[in-house]
Amino acid sequence: MVSAGDFKNGITIELEGNIYQIIEFQHVKPGKGAAFVRTKLKNIKSGGVVEKTFRPTEKFENAHIDRKDMQYLYQDGDLYYFMDNETYEQIAINADVIGDALKFVKENETCKIASHNGSVFGVEPPISVDLLVTECEPGVKGDTATGATKPCTVETGATLNVPLFINQGDMIRIDTRTGEYSSRA
Repeated sequence: MVSAGDFKNGITIELEGNIYQIIEFQHVKPGKGAAFVRTKLKNIKSGGVVEKTFRPTEKFENAHIDRKDMQYLYQDGDLYYFMDNETYEQIAINADVIGDALKFVKENETCKIASHNGSVFGVEPPISVDLLVTECEPGVKGDTATGATKPCTVETGATLNVPLFINQGDMIRIDTRTGEYSSRA
């Protein structure tokens, strides 16, 4: 149990049947009346952010989030299959849960699977991945003054903008948090 007076950024709590992570909190002591805690909470499962106020004495159940490294095996229709590298147990996760998380992830890459009470709610890809450029238009000479970019397609089928000097067949490093080109691999 954690009381609202002990809130810190990053703590996860159970509230109204949902799991929230505290993004921001502020202890407010007005001139008149009782003190309160103003918070910004992010719903872990849906990603929505809400603002709520609590009395400092209110207590909440701590929500324990399990993050486990698992290997992405393959996709079959709307199901994505992952394997635990220690027990070799395989699980299937629905495409609704995954969303765009695996846009830049190849088969056999290791991802973090986030779950609460055995229920998987998210997949966290590696921070950066090296992918092969499969399709890329040639850069136009003279467009380099503004740091111009051009669209390209990588081996997972995702498209992103890269600098003009990148060509088809190059290996590039992509930051999966932003979905942007970071360097040559």
